[in-house]
Amino acid sequence: MTNSNTVYPLSAVRALALHSQGLSVRSDPKQSSTLDEVYSIIEQIGHLQIDTLQMVRRSQNIVLWSRLGHYDPADLDRLLFDDSERQLFEYWLHAACIIPLSEYRYRLPLMRRYQDGIHGWRRDWAQDPENAKLVKMILEHIHCNGPARSADFEHKGRTRSGWWDWKPSKRALEHLYDHGELMVANRVNFQRVYDLRERVLPDWVDTSEPTEAETSRHLLERSMKSLGICQMTQLTDYTHMKRTDARPHLEQLAKDGTFVTVQGSTDDGSVIDFVVHQDNLPLLSEAADGALNPERTTFLSPFDSLFWAKGRDMQLWGFQQTLEAYKPGPSRKWGYFCLPILYKDRLVGRFDPKLERRIGVLRIKAIYLEPGISPDEELVTSVAAAMREFMQFHDAASLVIERSEPAEFGERLLVYL
Repeated sequence: MTNSNTVYPLSAVRALALHSQGLSVRSDPKQSSTLDEVYSIIEQIGHLQIDTLQMVRRSQNIVLWSRLGHYDPADLDRLLFDDSERQLFEYWLHAACIIPLSEYRYRLPLMRRYQDGIHGWRRDWAQDPENAKLVKMILEHIHCNGPARSADFEHKGRTRSGWWDWKPSKRALEHLYDHGELMVANRVNFQRVYDLRERVLPDWVDTSEPTEAETSRHLLERSMKSLGICQMTQLTDYTHMKRTDARPHLEQLAKDGTFVTVQGSTDDGSVIDFVVHQDNLPLLSEAADGALNPERTTFLSPFDSLFWAKGRDMQLWGFQQTLEAYKPGPSRKWGYFCLPILYKDRLVGRFDPKLERRIGVLRIKAIYLEPGISPDEELVTSVAAAMREFMQFHDAASLVIERSEPAEFGERLLVYL
């Protein structure tokens, strides 16, 4: 039980949030993480968002590095695409995500909604007789000829109106993927390779379809455990669930004691109601007693799941996370693909990197400390150690810092590299 009069300090709130996301414990830079550890961290955060931007390694790889330190990115491919070791699959959840296969059955209701034509932007497209014929032809082609990419159906002529025009073919493949008839069996140069579900999905996977209510409750519980602590309204952000659909399930989870309301301090000194899964109450008590101290210094992808609960970045850290890659250059305040800097239990800055792969240079276009953060000795040495690991992860032999605010931070950082 929790004392309703207890106000948990900001340090405890931050500690539980970071611990639940696998971001609190130091890693050993001399030891590479195992295949099981790669899987375990994805299981812990629930799912891993996929993104194509690659100023450095892609987001899904950075998210794992942030938590594991040194690991082999090929292990993620093994868990996704190796028939003998497959434990993950790609599908929609928060966005396009990598998800444990133990969660496969909880994606079946969404596949059903796609099949019933009540979900997705492609439903009108699929109703066209010519498009329906194309879908059937592509499915038969893969059935007879094996896995295929969108490029395998590219129209070679001068016009773009035939059945094998890449755009309608890609739509057909995505239509079949949404329905669950095709799965991503591999990636070649990061392009999806599709195959029939029965040739990809391992036999051990549970395919019994839960009800919509069971699915919603399950996803909300998993989100709560992965977030650690947040406001009730932020839970739906984690799995991209509509708040109106989630409301009755959230009310029931609170009513039966699965979700417990606690009061906690925020970065601006105010006290608000948070919610915690009942299973995490002992961890919150440990955090309040000082037994759960975040010790990790690392860098975070702008797509990191730590930021999926909208507004929690400001509530807990006074830090506004933003991705400016899709803004025009002159409109950017920080840079194209800025990585937040986590130092113990604080978000202390960010930097805009670009990996020059051919010459092995990690170029930082700009690095910033947040207002009020001083580049003292402990912070600088901790960030420098993380930067060395980050460079090793990217096979970068040297680092260039073009701009630093304050200038002293960049200058002192280079001394330790």
